[in-house]
Amino acid sequence: MTLISFVLPAYRVQGYLRECLDSILAQPFGDLEVIGVDDCSPDSSGEILAEYAARDPRVKLVSLDENVGLGGARNIGLDHASGEYVWFVDSDDWLEPDCLPAVVARLRESTPDVLIVDHVRAYLDTAVIGSAMSEVFPDGPGTVVSDLASRPELIDLLHTAWNKLVRREFLVHLGLRFGAGWYEDVSFTYPVLVAAERITVLDRVCVHYRQRRSGAITRTKGDRHFEVFPHWHRVFELLDEWAPRTDSVRPLLFRRMIWHYLTVLGNGDRVPSEMRAAFFAQIVEDYRRWLPPGGYPVPGGPEGVKHRLVAAGRWRTFSALRVVQRGRGRLRGGAAAVKRRAVPAVRRSARTGRDLTMREYYRAQLRMPMDESLALYAAYWYRGYACNPAAIYEKARELAPHIRGVWVVRRDRVASLPPGTDYVVAGTPAYFRALARAKWLINNVNFPDFVEKRPGSIHIQTHHGTPVKVMGLDQQRYPIGAVGMDFEKLLRRIDRWDFSISSNTFSTQMWERAYPAEYETLETGYPRNDRLATATARDAAQARARIGLGPEERVVLYAPTHREHLPGYRPPFEPERFVDALGPNARLLMRSHYFHDRDPGAAIAAGDRVLDVSGHPSVEDLYLAADVLVTDYSSAMFDYGTLDRPIVIYAPDWDAYRLSRGVYFDVTAEPPGAVAATFPDLLDLFRTGAADNEAAAKARSQFRRRFCELDDGRAAERVVRRALLGESG
Repeated sequence: MTLISFVLPAYRVQGYLRECLDSILAQPFGDLEVIGVDDCSPDSSGEILAEYAARDPRVKLVSLDENVGLGGARNIGLDHASGEYVWFVDSDDWLEPDCLPAVVARLRESTPDVLIVDHVRAYLDTAVIGSAMSEVFPDGPGTVVSDLASRPELIDLLHTAWNKLVRREFLVHLGLRFGAGWYEDVSFTYPVLVAAERITVLDRVCVHYRQRRSGAITRTKGDRHFEVFPHWHRVFELLDEWAPRTDSVRPLLFRRMIWHYLTVLGNGDRVPSEMRAAFFAQIVEDYRRWLPPGGYPVPGGPEGVKHRLVAAGRWRTFSALRVVQRGRGRLRGGAAAVKRRAVPAVRRSARTGRDLTMREYYRAQLRMPMDESLALYAAYWYRGYACNPAAIYEKARELAPHIRGVWVVRRDRVASLPPGTDYVVAGTPAYFRALARAKWLINNVNFPDFVEKRPGSIHIQTHHGTPVKVMGLDQQRYPIGAVGMDFEKLLRRIDRWDFSISSNTFSTQMWERAYPAEYETLETGYPRNDRLATATARDAAQARARIGLGPEERVVLYAPTHREHLPGYRPPFEPERFVDALGPNARLLMRSHYFHDRDPGAAIAAGDRVLDVSGHPSVEDLYLAADVLVTDYSSAMFDYGTLDRPIVIYAPDWDAYRLSRGVYFDVTAEPPGAVAATFPDLLDLFRTGAADNEAAAKARSQFRRRFCELDDGRAAERVVRRALLGESG
């Protein structure tokens, strides 16, 4: 029999599900199964579960035709489980690496009905906060096996299902199921603890409890928080059924119930202000209904005052006490804010007079009417006319001619703009005026931190690549590649987004995790690839002619990515040796990353058969001209994949790159074509024809199915119709 069945209900967790699954399947213990329940999720959670089930026999997919909620999905997962123990893990959390051997050892040595494991709360800034384990057991829980009556302090551990492994036969015999609605853990956990004869605690962190910015019920206001009451009612109904053996724990469970109710009511992100009086009234009703005959141990301090106010039904006094406590909190917070403002004040005084004047001008323009016909475009930190914003701009001129498009560019890039393009130069009054008054702000990176999201404006984040390396908040785990990043400011920037453009389902999943905010994802494909998707042989020939390439030449484009963690890095690549290996009729195009325009020493040594195309204004021209792309971890592979031409991954520093910079998937294990780890290997791929043999073509086909399916030539149209014209569907 399998030892542990993990039950993972999945609903709107596409950004986190892979991490959860990986954390389980990578454990150094194999006697497990994962029951993944797709609770009719509208995102790609079901597809992710199917993907893992196809490649790992330990993963079993259960797909539901209708959404049944977390409790119902857990029950269905339990019905499919075959393990000796069941672990209901939430699919947006993850397991601590290498924790499972300790869990298994405790299960085998103590054969409990319930094993409780420790956890930490994991926050967006990578901070972690420990559980109440050390407070409940100051000297540690030890290895004691007992029932709840002998160890009632177990009641004060977090009442979730995901920090407990439960013996499946015990659970089935008990006949206990998860209830419907929010707070379903309550009516599961406490009856399980009350009924169990053998409970033990493992003093080891096993679960990282993710604290999400959005999507969690603890951060969702509404009347659904009233659903906590029937779950506690069920607990006390079972206590009545199981009396008198439950009499000793009833007072402590009553105290825990009132604590829980007050916690929900006291959280400003849960119960709306207009519902608070009704919520308090229900607490009073439950207090009087379920109060143990002999009373209960009322806590001391402010918490005890709240209990006594509930007992007396004193809502007005309770509400006034909360107002006083919040006022004290604001005073403390205000004093801290004054201290925090001291440093920025010094920095402000050091700004040039022009900077201060322009910021004041910008703020003044924010008070002016918004220009309902103005769309402001930018790309690559104002480097010029490029990428997804350029494709959207062109399609908007066709479909929405009433919207005036204006580009922001650096002064040294004005000459690179297409003739007739309306523009403003960064840093000028016209620039600040456009920033303040434009209805639409469209960029493939973020606009500066000082930019405000004024009501009614629409910010469109197009991004500029399918991510191989980790991005956004995920970079906090790889500080070497995130030097100088301010993640608090990043959160404020992404909160301005109304739309996030995604090139494929994989990107959607990664953006959701890396950039957690309330924007709408437009999974449209990348507008910049429309030109590639619709290109003809004539388009390719014209692109070659613009670069100066002959129609019979074999053209290879080499386009490596930038390595933020290795300034000045140059891959081990010898252009002349490489072009010799390509044959006498070959030309090599070499293009540095756009970051390198800041580095005067980044110029590529070119020759008769080697062209430095770093300054070519259109990377799409280069893609169309090239017969083969050689790259490493650049998003160029995803764009070029649209053309269905050979791609070679040259990854000489893969191990170092993924460990220091962090990656979302292994391009050497799931490549778009052939892979070379050394320069001699790269030469051999081309000398032997392996760069485009049957195996390489098969890999490219699989890669295209995964990443390029949306590149049909209409991505820009989809973006314009939804984000600029407001069309739905």
